[in-house]
Amino acid sequence: MVNHFRFPAPFRHEHPPVRNVNEMVEERLTLGQRASDQLAGIVGSWPFIVIQTVLLMVWAALNVAAWVKHWDPYPFILMNLFLSLQAAYTAPVIMMSQNRQALMDRIEAHNDFLVNQKAEEEIRAILDQLTAQDEALIHIHDTIASLRKALAGARPTVQGE
Repeated sequence: MVNHFRFPAPFRHEHPPVRNVNEMVEERLTLGQRASDQLAGIVGSWPFIVIQTVLLMVWAALNVAAWVKHWDPYPFILMNLFLSLQAAYTAPVIMMSQNRQALMDRIEAHNDFLVNQKAEEEIRAILDQLTAQDEALIHIHDTIASLRKALAGARPTVQGE
């Protein structure tokens, strides 16, 4: 009694290796994109806030308590001009960095989707293989059980057993 078990064909990994999306995007950054990321990193930090606060306090203190010349008397119109200019240029640069980060997030999400698709395909192949092995094991178990019965029926009984 020869049985041929049917196992699925071995799974073929026909996809390129997974790459780090962050490295791929980093390789293609322009000088302006790198600069906007650095500026966003600096302006969006506590050290920047602390330094700017100290400078503004020193500016105000020197102009309020100046003995010789008040170069920007209260209400500090020159300081407001500098802060407005800083905001006018900083905000668009930060937005450029944020837009690029959003694009990178979309690329990373798409890459995750592709990896998940590949993983699902491989899991499906593993499950098919396990199902075939289960069927083969059940068949082997049934064959062994029937052979044991046949051997038990054909074996002569010995006294004392």
